[in-house]
Amino acid sequence: MALDALLSRYHHHLFSEKRYSPRTVSSYEHDLHDFIVWLEKQAGAAEVSPLTAETWQVRQWISHLHRNGLSGKSLQRKLSSIRRFYRFLLRENLIESNPVVDVQSPKHVRKLPDTLDAETIERLLSIAPEDILAVRDRALMELLYSSGLRLAELVGLDVHDIDQRQQQVRVTGKGDKQRDVPVGRVALAALQAWLQQRGNLAAQGETALFVSKHGTRLHPRSVQFRLNHWRLQQGLEQHVHPHKLRHSFASHLLESSGDLRAVQEMLGHADISTTQIYTHLDFQHLASVYDKAHPRAKKK
Repeated sequence: MALDALLSRYHHHLFSEKRYSPRTVSSYEHDLHDFIVWLEKQAGAAEVSPLTAETWQVRQWISHLHRNGLSGKSLQRKLSSIRRFYRFLLRENLIESNPVVDVQSPKHVRKLPDTLDAETIERLLSIAPEDILAVRDRALMELLYSSGLRLAELVGLDVHDIDQRQQQVRVTGKGDKQRDVPVGRVALAALQAWLQQRGNLAAQGETALFVSKHGTRLHPRSVQFRLNHWRLQQGLEQHVHPHKLRHSFASHLLESSGDLRAVQEMLGHADISTTQIYTHLDFQHLASVYDKAHPRAKKK
């Protein structure tokens, strides 16, 4: 099978059968393209096809990327992309064995997420609603922290996604999966204040919950810019970005409740191992308290 036809068939599989988002499909195809280009460079003038790639070639590719400074996490992602492609080829009976099965990437040290403490959060969110943009910004920041939303989930919200009676928000997360997440009373009050003024800013027919000063759906970069604006206004030294509010939500909720499954559901994590990283943050907090309080731990 010609390479172009094979890649077109794989694209259809990812996009139409698996129904992955355009961004996810692009990421998988980018990694696959990198691998094929590397195979072609190694082959020189000889013809090459991913259908005939062997395990040793995949290992050489990963070693090459590792030597060039690619992180363990990025290497794992690339291997996952290639592994997915060869599983597709196996399913289509285009190859007899998967050359990526026994290939492992170098382990990476998982970096603990950076969070804000409750006092810093309180300071950040204590902004005066002096104008309509301040009212909007306070509502979106309160919602980010109250419900642990991803940035893309926040800007993707429509007005009808907020259910004030049930005190929850319907979120469309990764893979177009929907989940209902509770919204705290402070965030609900901030949202109510924003909804009362939203009509003065939103363009006619615009369904987005959060809109820009031009009346259209707020762009992710604008949210990042506005968070940094309020960080400076409130005199905070710590850098603030939307995902840090999500991390803070998860850490504070887990610290108070200890309910890992509930936090996983609210965050929209497909795998609980992703949520478990917040237990390390909680343990660090407990260890710090122990070191300061236990008679046998105190330094003389």
